[in-house]
Amino acid sequence: MYETTNDDRPIVNGKQEPAQLKIEIPANRYFSQGKTTCPKYKSLPPPNAEPELMTCHEETSRVRPYVSGAMLRNIKFTQESYDSFIALQDKLHQNLARQRTLVAIGTHDYDTVKGPFTYEALPPEEIQFVPLNQKRSMNGAELMEFYKTDKHLSRYLPIIRDSPVYPVILDANRTVCSMPPIINSNHSKITLQTRNVFIDLTATDRTKLEIVNNILVCMFSQHTATPFTIEQIRISSPHNNETRLVPNLTPRATTASLSYINACCGLHLSAQETCALLTRMSYTAASPSPSDPDTLDVLIPPTRADILHQADIMEDVGIAYGFNKLPRAFPTVSATIGQPLPLNKLSDIIRLEAAMAGWSEVMPLILCSHDENFRFLNRQDDGTTAVKLANPKTAEYQVVRTSLLPGLLKTIRENKNHSLPMKIFEVSDVAFKDLALERKSRNERHFAAAFVGKASGFEVVHGLMDRVMAMLKSAFLTAEGGLGTVDKGKGGEGSDDNVGKAGYWIEENDEPTFFEGHAASIHLRIGGVTKVIGVFGVLHPTVLEKFELKFPVSVLEMNVEVFL
Repeated sequence: MYETTNDDRPIVNGKQEPAQLKIEIPANRYFSQGKTTCPKYKSLPPPNAEPELMTCHEETSRVRPYVSGAMLRNIKFTQESYDSFIALQDKLHQNLARQRTLVAIGTHDYDTVKGPFTYEALPPEEIQFVPLNQKRSMNGAELMEFYKTDKHLSRYLPIIRDSPVYPVILDANRTVCSMPPIINSNHSKITLQTRNVFIDLTATDRTKLEIVNNILVCMFSQHTATPFTIEQIRISSPHNNETRLVPNLTPRATTASLSYINACCGLHLSAQETCALLTRMSYTAASPSPSDPDTLDVLIPPTRADILHQADIMEDVGIAYGFNKLPRAFPTVSATIGQPLPLNKLSDIIRLEAAMAGWSEVMPLILCSHDENFRFLNRQDDGTTAVKLANPKTAEYQVVRTSLLPGLLKTIRENKNHSLPMKIFEVSDVAFKDLALERKSRNERHFAAAFVGKASGFEVVHGLMDRVMAMLKSAFLTAEGGLGTVDKGKGGEGSDDNVGKAGYWIEENDEPTFFEGHAASIHLRIGGVTKVIGVFGVLHPTVLEKFELKFPVSVLEMNVEVFL
């Protein structure tokens, strides 16, 4: 990872010093040179006592709904370990926690506060405390104003600034411990003399919350009185009847195929040799049972949230063995078979067909402005379709496009001096909100084309559409009503004659994006199911004016995923 820093560069002899280039080269994986066993992390309740309690209030769901934590007991800080502890939090904030938007960490000197603790969401004016390393008490609103020019903390203020309530961690005496994700209280500041560290974590993503908690406490548990042992705390959420002990450091159990590992690496390792290599990478691996000699039982430590598949385990075996020592067998021998995804293969087929028809492919950016995606095309934003960027740097990158048309029209605009006619196309993704999915959005592969010339070229894009549909083995349905129309009683929509057959037809379209009477929607029937998959037509003059185009333009756009 690298970054350049340009802010506040000093002026020397009338010239500003060159920008600094910071280069960070982290360790690729946890790796042990010796044949030592990996640490056994333990999270246990305190002996002869109840775990410390953190109660989560229902109001926090309005701003930052999840909370977790842990206790590190009997630590003896040195300046080096203290600096490492602070740096670890900062690194976790920047990467896994995505600049504190997903997770924020607070660390406190437990001996300066009193449990049980509560996690609440209060109006800014009701939160009063002295921020870390400050001397003056402020409420939440004053704190936002105070830190808006701070080079370090100002970037985090927008995360909660516009919320009617701010998250806050309070102890039994209603003393503020922290206001996540902005800053801790100076009251519970950890120092070199701190012996017991109370950790709170708040989040908008529960999975990342526990990952960050596990990594933080495991990495620093070597400094506790009993190495690699963490004291659990109890999280109680009365509003959803949930109580749990955190952190949970139980290793994840999985399996890996010995033959798969050897085949991918080009090796002939025994089960014992493979287990020894995995031990060096912080796994706990056991030899296979006699009944299943090819399957290794593997325990993934809580620090390795990056391990998702046996391919990741195979990679770690290769790292431990040494990439430079792996046999050079490729391309005569290979354990993998590369092949395109069906959707990408279909896209390449459409690209080839359009190119052979004399159209040129373009590749605009997937981000565009809100106006280009909606207003410029005479379309309304109902707030349920477009994926919007939370903090766009420029007006050009406000939303993820829901149509390929803005990119094509901007390409034509920037190539006004190109000779006419101009025929361009794109096969790429658009994105839509989809609250039913975990990621709350989905991609959809579209094909779009645009023709610009002294004449509208409606018949040109119509011909391209017909050619692509024919190549995709979809017949054009006709009836007595005329070309491109469907007789409901003779094989059209609502008839049983076409059930099981693939075919399409067009119907007049009145979208304001297009010139009235010069547009059509594309209807596809596959297996008795009918869908509207696209539209083509001559663009409305107001659309041309907004994209600064002087000649008529005909466009085509259709969803190609339905053909898989």
